[in-house]
Amino acid sequence: QVQPVESGGGLVQAGGSLRLSCDTSRRTSSIYSMGWFRQAPGQERKFVATITWSSGRTTYADSVKGRFTISRNNAENTVYLQMNSLKPEDTAVYYCAAATSRDTGYPYWGQGTQVTVSS
Repeated sequence: QVQPVESGGGLVQAGGSLRLSCDTSRRTSSIYSMGWFRQAPGQERKFVATITWSSGRTTYADSVKGRFTISRNNAENTVYLQMNSLKPEDTAVYYCAAATSRDTGYPYWGQGTQVTVSS
């Protein structure tokens, strides 16, 4: 079982930065990739970034390229989302998700952490 737990959300001004953390609960041996998704009020949940655990390969949504960085710390068994140059449109609940294989999508989800970016 994999149970991601997010932290690090909060209220920041436009142009500011936040770093979100996702605790994998020491289940990294079973993780193929981790992803960050977000859901803004009244909108569908959208892909933000992914990282393949073993290789460190990353992918990003076009809307966050150049501003957000996903990374992992193997020693801490933690995945991060560094968010810079934040915009009001980044306001959303951010979710960490885990996949245990390449072909199964993301069946394991955290509870979400709120990120609010003020003008």
